[in-house]
Amino acid sequence: MYPFAYTRVSDTREALNAGRRGGRYIAGGTTLVDLMRETVERPEALVDISGLPLREVTATEGGGLRIGALVTMSQAAADRKVRSLYPVISEALELSASAQLRNMATIGGNIMQRTRCTYFRDVTAACNKREPGSGCAAREGFNRMHAILGTSDDCVATHPSDVAVAFAALEATVHLLGPDGERRLPFADFLLRPGSTPNREQAVQQGELITAVEIPALPRPLRSGYLKVRDRQSYEFALTSAAVALHVRGGVIREAKVAAGGVGTVPWKLPAVERHLVGERPSEALWAAAAARAAQGARPLRHNRFKPELLQRTVERQLRIVGGTK
Repeated sequence: MYPFAYTRVSDTREALNAGRRGGRYIAGGTTLVDLMRETVERPEALVDISGLPLREVTATEGGGLRIGALVTMSQAAADRKVRSLYPVISEALELSASAQLRNMATIGGNIMQRTRCTYFRDVTAACNKREPGSGCAAREGFNRMHAILGTSDDCVATHPSDVAVAFAALEATVHLLGPDGERRLPFADFLLRPGSTPNREQAVQQGELITAVEIPALPRPLRSGYLKVRDRQSYEFALTSAAVALHVRGGVIREAKVAAGGVGTVPWKLPAVERHLVGERPSEALWAAAAARAAQGARPLRHNRFKPELLQRTVERQLRIVGGTK
């Protein structure tokens, strides 16, 4: 590990000043410390923000939620408001990592985490995300865990977060505080597809600090849930996953929110699936027909050709579960 300076701040003004000077924010450290240990990242200065007052989960007007950036994964998953209003968030968090990691990792850090691509984490391998212009070893290497949606010639790495898939499905907003004041960013715009600049992963400006993630008020009754398919049941990243929320009234689906994980370079919203559901009555035939649209535009690689079919089956299964026809 390379030498670095360490500063612990007690208020947001201190944090922003340190961040503006190039300091990297750290709270739970469950991702950044690993990357520093492996010399993938070499920050010159760390700014410990764990003491900032960003640890509350509050209800917003109309039935939405605001989750502070420093709320831990375990705290968010256990919160009564989260569990009752948006169980998809709790389920995604509880399927994310070991209990020890969930007790340390924060919501803000979770959505900022970097890919688990083995080539990104191997400093001897070519990786445009780690070293722009060096190439992408994953394209011709072992790419079973890699993305089939949102890829480019420069990067095929998946985004690893489970709760980010739930946030994408629910159309959350990220609250940011920076030197120029506060701003709100739709979650769909917060995480960036790789394109020709895979090293730029979030639409966060220098020194900006995530303060909260806000879930909008959605019509009630609302049923939601998260399904994750992985190689083993304990502490493993997704091959595919599906976050689904359905508002059904009078026997008709009035609103549908669906996103997938494990298959995209970012959590992948599925608008074609949503459009097919809205205005229809829940049925086995409907779930299958809607899920058939999940993998539109997929570009599988040599070792992950199974993913389009697995994604379709995962979405169909979760629609059945949330729709109450399993």
